Amino acid sequence: MGMLMPEITAATVSEWLKDYSAVISEHANELTDLDRQIGDADHGSNMARGMNAVAALDPQSFSSASELLKKAGMTLVSTVGGASGPLYGTFFLRLSTVIKTDGEPTAQLLADALDSGLAGIVARGKAEVGDKTLVDALSPAVDAAKQVAADGGSVADALAKASTAADEGRDSTIEMVARRGRASYLGERSKGHQDPGATSMALLVESAARCLSGGQS
Repeated sequence: MGMLMPEITAATVSEWLKDYSAVISEHANELTDLDRQIGDADHGSNMARGMNAVAALDPQSFSSASELLKKAGMTLVSTVGGASGPLYGTFFLRLSTVIKTDGEPTAQLLADALDSGLAGIVARGKAEVGDKTLVDALSPAVDAAKQVAADGGSVADALAKASTAADEGRDSTIEMVARRGRASYLGERSKGHQDPGATSMALLVESAARCLSGGQS
């Protein structure tokens, strides 16, 4: 492709966070409808409120991408109700600990960052693959990014394959019986419904692929 890789800076991270905020706002009703079927009907509105607050952070007031990611995580924890705030907040906080220095990223760095984010979510929410949560979208995305990195592939390829894997993981939640979160109260009745958290996570990975790959995907 020969596209110039954008350096990871507070500015590029801000572009990604603003893009994800816009996508969440666009899909807020859909996410809330999914949550109405198996949860408490607030995932879309909660995520939109939190990401609006994150998108309002001025990248010029942060000296590095890491600082902005850390603030984004803390903002989500403090502004988003339910489980989503702590889980997504933890995700961005973990990213900030891996993306320590600005500069041109590698596929390995982004795979490691996503992997750390996944580990944080698992530690916080105690969910695993198959529980019908956002982990079902993020875990395959991490595996896909790691594989591209191991093969010496590009950042763009790692993120594109991660996004595809996240979408497949999201779709796989439809036939799952929820074992975590509010949906788990429904037992077998949770089957046949797409998980809202897996849906918002797939949108996040797709946004990263669009904004951090060096050109429009």
